[in-house]
Amino acid sequence: MKEFVTQKHQLDCIQAIQELVAYPSVCQEGENDTPFGQAIQDVLEHTLDLTEKMGFSTYLDPEGYYGYAEIGQGDELLAVLCHLDVVPAGDLDKWESPPFEAIIKDQQLVGRGVQDDKGPSMMALFALKALLDAGLTLKKRVRFIFGTDEETLWRCMNRYNQLEEGADMGFAPDSSFPLTYAEKGLLQAKLIGIGDAALQLEAGQAYNVVPAKASYQGPLLADLQAELDRLGFDYELADGSLTVLGLSRHAKDAAKGVNAIVRLAKALRKWSDHPTLRFIADAVGEDATGSSLFGLITDEPSGDLSFNIAGLTLNQDFSEIRLDLRIPVLADKEDLVETLSQKAAAYHLHYEEFDYLASLYVPLDSELVSTLMSVYQDKTGDATPAKSSGGATFARTMPNCVAFGACFPGSLQTEHQENERIKLEDLYKAMDIYAEALYRLAVKE
Repeated sequence: MKEFVTQKHQLDCIQAIQELVAYPSVCQEGENDTPFGQAIQDVLEHTLDLTEKMGFSTYLDPEGYYGYAEIGQGDELLAVLCHLDVVPAGDLDKWESPPFEAIIKDQQLVGRGVQDDKGPSMMALFALKALLDAGLTLKKRVRFIFGTDEETLWRCMNRYNQLEEGADMGFAPDSSFPLTYAEKGLLQAKLIGIGDAALQLEAGQAYNVVPAKASYQGPLLADLQAELDRLGFDYELADGSLTVLGLSRHAKDAAKGVNAIVRLAKALRKWSDHPTLRFIADAVGEDATGSSLFGLITDEPSGDLSFNIAGLTLNQDFSEIRLDLRIPVLADKEDLVETLSQKAAAYHLHYEEFDYLASLYVPLDSELVSTLMSVYQDKTGDATPAKSSGGATFARTMPNCVAFGACFPGSLQTEHQENERIKLEDLYKAMDIYAEALYRLAVKE
């Protein structure tokens, strides 16, 4: 295998990442008449300018939702699905350097977005630049699609798919090596029911997190404490409030967490027959696979269903249970919704869909997966198999796309954390893999 990436490509890639990180591209909806904020608009325009200088033809959505850079020829389109928005910096006191000033420290590149997803986007881009500099001719059109809303609601790719050409195949450099070929469907929903003047409960923060705390204030405080002791559930008391303690996990790994809302509901059931609490405690319980509702839902490519009770509101006016389901790729979403709606109705709960992302599934023996896996194995000697995930990447926005890199097995994953960083060694290895992958997919006959 020829090595296409030179030291100059590596240095140019690092410089490009540093330039992109300097834009604090955190979602600020509607700022300066932009869809997601001035910094996101600016980094998108800067990235397109960068690709134009490389010889790409570019397009900027007039409303600023997305842009793309394309090069090559032919009827087939190979997409590289990237995003330029980032999550907030978090606790600035925990950063050892300014989050939006990418620096090299201890042979690592540090800054918000170097791992998710500005860094990997530039690694793939400069990997293709290495092929072009080697004088190779592309047999496909290669299009880098730059999204701007991945960390929130994916409105960028929704608009792209409404207006633009879909890809014949592609990958998102926004996950881990070797490759993710299956991503579960992501369903977020609400169950709306009656209120209760005697109960005031508010728990849970985000759909995609197993709640680690659920608090109660009211006349049952002493009785509730005794019941929690009997059940063996952890809690803490402070300032007239009792907080049930669980174990937080991402919703895709709900079965590995301990749901504090469920435990609070189970304890309150001794004194309350409210249908919302009965549904949580009796119909669902602590089984985070949803098997008490649906039976065991599982498949070979992606494993078990994940069922997370993420939030609860209960007051005198209404009740609301917020759910996050990660659905196996071969399961039928509509069948699950029908079953959930029927069983919830028995507890006077009405089903409302909040958000849904269809699953991703590209078979292991497909041309795309087999090619990318062979590239990874040839370059690393690592026999780690392709994997499935309950998470979500842009790869699921188009058919025949997968998540490919850029984090290596065993490497520290620091996306969304303070001091986000990537080893320069890993950056260079990923560039080499991306160059070979693009060569086999878009150049080699």
